[in-house]
Amino acid sequence: MSRAVEVVVDFLKQQGLILATAESCTAGKVIELLAQVPGSGTCLNTGYVVYSEQAKKRVLGVSPFTIETFSLTSEQVAREMAQGALRESEANVAVATTGIAGPDDMDGTRAGTLCFAWGFQRERQITLYSRTEYFPGDRRQVIEAAALRALRGIAIFHGKWTRGEGG
Repeated sequence: MSRAVEVVVDFLKQQGLILATAESCTAGKVIELLAQVPGSGTCLNTGYVVYSEQAKKRVLGVSPFTIETFSLTSEQVAREMAQGALRESEANVAVATTGIAGPDDMDGTRAGTLCFAWGFQRERQITLYSRTEYFPGDRRQVIEAAALRALRGIAIFHGKWTRGEGG
Protein backbone atom coordinates (compact mmCIF):
# COMPACT_ATOMS: atom_id res chain seq x y z
CA MET A 1 0.00 0.00 0.00
CA SER A 2 1.29 3.43 -0.95
CA ARG A 3 2.06 6.02 1.73
CA ALA A 4 0.63 8.61 -0.67
CA VAL A 5 -2.75 6.88 -0.54
CA GLU A 6 -2.65 6.76 3.27
CA VAL A 7 -2.02 10.52 3.25
CA VAL A 8 -5.11 11.03 1.08
CA VAL A 9 -7.28 8.96 3.43
CA ASP A 10 -5.96 10.92 6.42
CA PHE A 11 -6.71 14.17 4.59
CA LEU A 12 -10.27 13.08 3.77
CA LYS A 13 -10.86 12.16 7.41
CA GLN A 14 -9.33 15.38 8.77
CA GLN A 15 -11.42 17.53 6.45
CA GLY A 16 -14.66 15.61 7.01
CA LEU A 17 -14.84 14.70 3.34
CA ILE A 18 -16.82 11.78 1.96
CA LEU A 19 -15.65 10.67 -1.48
CA ALA A 20 -17.39 9.32 -4.54
CA THR A 21 -15.37 8.23 -7.55
CA ALA A 22 -16.49 8.15 -11.19
CA GLU A 23 -13.96 6.17 -13.16
CA SER A 24 -13.74 5.24 -16.79
CA CYS A 25 -10.20 4.52 -18.01
CA THR A 26 -8.88 3.85 -14.49
CA ALA A 27 -11.54 1.12 -14.18
CA GLY A 28 -11.94 1.30 -10.41
CA LYS A 29 -8.23 1.66 -9.56
CA VAL A 30 -8.82 4.86 -7.56
CA ILE A 31 -11.33 3.21 -5.23
CA GLU A 32 -9.20 0.04 -5.11
CA LEU A 33 -6.18 1.99 -3.87
CA LEU A 34 -8.27 3.71 -1.20
CA ALA A 35 -9.86 0.46 -0.07
CA GLN A 36 -6.42 -0.95 0.74
CA VAL A 37 -6.07 1.56 3.59
CA PRO A 38 -7.57 0.29 6.86
CA GLY A 39 -10.37 2.58 8.03
CA SER A 40 -10.87 4.18 4.61
CA GLY A 41 -14.52 3.13 4.63
CA THR A 42 -15.32 6.04 6.93
CA CYS A 43 -14.54 8.50 4.12
CA LEU A 44 -15.77 6.57 1.09
CA ASN A 45 -19.33 6.64 -0.20
CA THR A 46 -19.36 5.01 -3.61
CA GLY A 47 -17.28 4.16 -6.62
CA TYR A 48 -18.82 4.26 -10.09
CA VAL A 49 -17.05 2.50 -12.95
CA VAL A 50 -18.65 3.78 -16.15
CA TYR A 51 -16.59 2.53 -19.04
CA SER A 52 -19.04 2.90 -21.90
CA GLU A 53 -20.62 6.02 -23.32
CA GLN A 54 -24.05 4.56 -22.45
CA ALA A 55 -23.05 4.00 -18.80
CA LYS A 56 -21.76 7.55 -18.47
CA LYS A 57 -25.12 8.82 -19.73
CA ARG A 58 -27.35 6.40 -17.80
CA VAL A 59 -25.56 6.22 -14.44
CA LEU A 60 -24.07 9.70 -14.11
CA GLY A 61 -26.25 11.77 -16.43
CA VAL A 62 -23.48 12.85 -18.79
CA SER A 63 -25.11 14.79 -21.60
CA PRO A 64 -25.07 13.26 -25.09
CA PHE A 65 -24.40 16.79 -26.38
CA THR A 66 -21.25 17.04 -24.24
CA ILE A 67 -19.96 13.70 -25.51
CA GLU A 68 -20.73 14.55 -29.15
CA THR A 69 -19.25 18.04 -28.89
CA PHE A 70 -16.11 17.37 -26.85
CA SER A 71 -15.56 13.54 -27.08
CA LEU A 72 -15.37 10.98 -24.30
CA THR A 73 -11.78 12.01 -23.59
CA SER A 74 -12.47 15.56 -22.47
CA GLU A 75 -12.47 17.65 -19.34
CA GLN A 76 -16.10 18.51 -20.05
CA VAL A 77 -17.12 14.84 -19.80
CA ALA A 78 -14.96 14.36 -16.68
CA ARG A 79 -16.65 17.38 -15.07
CA GLU A 80 -20.12 16.00 -15.79
CA MET A 81 -19.04 12.63 -14.41
CA ALA A 82 -17.88 14.24 -11.14
CA GLN A 83 -21.07 16.28 -10.95
CA GLY A 84 -23.16 13.16 -11.53
CA ALA A 85 -21.26 11.25 -8.83
CA LEU A 86 -22.02 14.03 -6.35
CA ARG A 87 -25.65 14.25 -7.41
CA GLU A 88 -26.20 10.48 -7.18
CA SER A 89 -24.47 9.93 -3.82
CA GLU A 90 -24.17 11.33 -0.32
CA ALA A 91 -20.57 12.40 -0.98
CA ASN A 92 -19.28 15.95 -0.69
CA VAL A 93 -16.21 15.38 -2.87
CA ALA A 94 -15.87 13.47 -6.14
CA VAL A 95 -13.07 12.61 -8.50
CA ALA A 96 -13.62 11.51 -12.10
CA THR A 97 -11.33 10.03 -14.74
CA THR A 98 -11.80 9.49 -18.44
CA GLY A 99 -9.31 8.98 -21.24
CA ILE A 100 -7.18 6.54 -23.18
CA ALA A 101 -5.05 4.18 -21.07
CA GLY A 102 -3.68 2.46 -24.16
CA PRO A 103 -2.03 0.67 -25.68
CA ASP A 104 -3.34 2.33 -28.86
CA ASP A 105 -4.31 5.89 -29.70
CA MET A 106 -8.03 6.35 -30.25
CA ASP A 107 -10.01 8.88 -32.29
CA GLY A 108 -6.93 11.08 -32.66
CA THR A 109 -6.18 11.07 -28.94
CA ARG A 110 -2.77 9.85 -27.83
CA ALA A 111 -2.72 6.79 -25.56
CA GLY A 112 -1.87 7.91 -22.04
CA THR A 113 -4.04 11.05 -22.23
CA LEU A 114 -6.40 11.33 -19.29
CA CYS A 115 -8.89 13.94 -18.22
CA PHE A 116 -9.66 14.46 -14.56
CA ALA A 117 -12.30 16.36 -12.64
CA TRP A 118 -12.59 17.05 -8.95
CA GLY A 119 -15.87 18.27 -7.51
CA PHE A 120 -16.70 19.69 -4.09
CA GLN A 121 -20.18 20.20 -2.76
CA ARG A 122 -21.54 22.30 0.07
CA GLU A 123 -25.27 22.89 0.55
CA ARG A 124 -26.00 21.47 -2.94
CA GLN A 125 -23.59 23.99 -4.52
CA ILE A 126 -20.97 22.20 -6.62
CA THR A 127 -17.58 23.61 -7.63
CA LEU A 128 -15.64 21.71 -10.29
CA TYR A 129 -11.97 21.68 -11.31
CA SER A 130 -10.47 19.78 -14.22
CA ARG A 131 -7.18 18.99 -15.91
CA THR A 132 -5.89 16.97 -18.84
CA GLU A 133 -2.56 15.18 -18.45
CA TYR A 134 -0.41 12.71 -20.33
CA PHE A 135 1.13 9.64 -18.68
CA PRO A 136 3.84 7.59 -20.46
CA GLY A 137 4.13 3.84 -20.12
CA ASP A 138 2.14 0.73 -20.75
CA ARG A 139 -1.54 0.41 -19.91
CA ARG A 140 -0.93 -0.77 -16.33
CA GLN A 141 1.54 2.04 -15.64
CA VAL A 142 -0.82 4.66 -17.07
CA ILE A 143 -3.75 3.46 -14.97
CA GLU A 144 -1.68 3.36 -11.77
CA ALA A 145 -0.15 6.81 -12.33
CA ALA A 146 -3.51 8.33 -13.26
CA ALA A 147 -5.22 6.87 -10.20
CA LEU A 148 -2.54 8.34 -7.93
CA ARG A 149 -2.81 11.70 -9.72
CA ALA A 150 -6.57 11.68 -9.21
CA LEU A 151 -6.08 11.10 -5.49
CA ARG A 152 -3.34 13.71 -5.08
CA GLY A 153 -5.57 16.29 -6.74
CA ILE A 154 -8.12 16.08 -3.94
CA ALA A 155 -6.02 18.07 -1.45
CA ILE A 156 -4.78 20.50 -4.11
CA PHE A 157 -8.24 21.41 -5.36
CA HIS A 158 -9.80 21.30 -1.90
CA GLY A 159 -7.35 24.07 -0.98
CA LYS A 160 -8.45 26.14 -3.98
CA TRP A 161 -12.10 25.48 -3.13
CA THR A 162 -11.75 26.52 0.51
CA ARG A 163 -9.98 29.72 -0.62
CA GLY A 164 -12.91 30.46 -2.93
CA GLU A 165 -10.94 29.96 -6.12
CA GLY A 166 -13.53 28.77 -8.64
CA GLY A 167 -12.99 25.87 -11.01
